[in-house]
Amino acid sequence: MDDRAIRAALERHWVASDANDFKVEHEIYREDAVLDYPQSGERIRGRRNIQESRCLQPNKKRFTVQRIIGRGDLWVTELILTYDGRPSYTVSIMEFRDGQVANETQYFADPFEPGPSRAHLVERAGELRSS
Repeated sequence: MDDRAIRAALERHWVASDANDFKVEHEIYREDAVLDYPQSGERIRGRRNIQESRCLQPNKKRFTVQRIIGRGDLWVTELILTYDGRPSYTVSIMEFRDGQVANETQYFADPFEPGPSRAHLVERAGELRSS
């Protein structure tokens, strides 16, 4: 799978994620995929378990992709994942094998105000840059 095809698969994945289309959202994963959430210490093994964990989550979610970068088997997506109206700045690192995601790690960060010591240096962009 070339880079253009992987990028298209990622774009389809994130559009499906935003639409709560759990079937299409999880087509990108290998059957034996592993998903890690380092901040909570969770590891979920297998496409079906990843999908079920997301289907069971009661929060209303929205996905706004800011940027997708990558090449070959390593791709990073920066996005804003909004849970019940509250934004979380998110980084998804996906490792591909044979054209599907073998490993994904997601990191989450809450928004915060700039520190006063650097406030005079800061441009208020509001959101991360777009691709």
